[in-house]
Amino acid sequence: MHTATRAEIDESHAQFRGAWRQFALGSLAGEVVERPEVFIAASHVSWSLMNAAFLRAPADTEQALAAAIASAARYFATGKHAWAFVMSDDWLAPQVRERAESILAWYRLRPLTVVTGMVADTLHEPTRPLPALDIRPVRDSWGRRAVADINAISYDVPRELGREAFDVESLYHADARAFVACRGDAAASSAMVLRVDGAAYVALVATAPEHRKVSAAETVMRHALAEAHDTWGLRRTVLHATEAGEPVYRRIGYRAVTRFRIFSAPAPGSA
Repeated sequence: MHTATRAEIDESHAQFRGAWRQFALGSLAGEVVERPEVFIAASHVSWSLMNAAFLRAPADTEQALAAAIASAARYFATGKHAWAFVMSDDWLAPQVRERAESILAWYRLRPLTVVTGMVADTLHEPTRPLPALDIRPVRDSWGRRAVADINAISYDVPRELGREAFDVESLYHADARAFVACRGDAAASSAMVLRVDGAAYVALVATAPEHRKVSAAETVMRHALAEAHDTWGLRRTVLHATEAGEPVYRRIGYRAVTRFRIFSAPAPGSA
């Protein structure tokens, strides 16, 4: 991994929180709660990843980490949905890192996934010809459902969870532009770009299984970033990549900054 600066690591955390803030505030019942020890962006939907808690600052002691987790757990205990806690090892002191999973487990948080925070100031030119796809801005229910369904199947969650989270008109606004790439009349791939603190944050990049291996995601993502530059004047771009997506983003021109571990807790009252 490229040796990142502290400023870049902190930026990756701030961008993660900022993007999830937009998702929460754009959802039908969501809210953002900022406490000294924890930042909560809860869309209050069934997809646990969309109900997320983040550290506000590096945790230098076990007590600091435990306080953040406990605060988030108390908040979500009053609701009805599963939730997630997001942290990076770069924000944990070495002795805290060793104990982190056991502290999380006390609150029924189990490992969900790992994502890599990545940044780019300019993109590389495509290494191969990109497909000629029909790229449509999301402006109606068809587009919103296409984004929701493609991401739900890509992340192996039920379609109704995806639609509850992303078939929401208020998520798509002046600072959040989404696009669907179509092959013929079929929705093949999606991407969203959010304006977050002076950077273009890329989210919801996914491709339907039957349309993979043809650079559909790269095509729609490049289109979204071109729109971000033309509309907002932004070149710097940030994202958080899954293991499957990271090689694609490296090829495009992103570099790794830090890795985040995401843990998920069940809904209150569940076994």
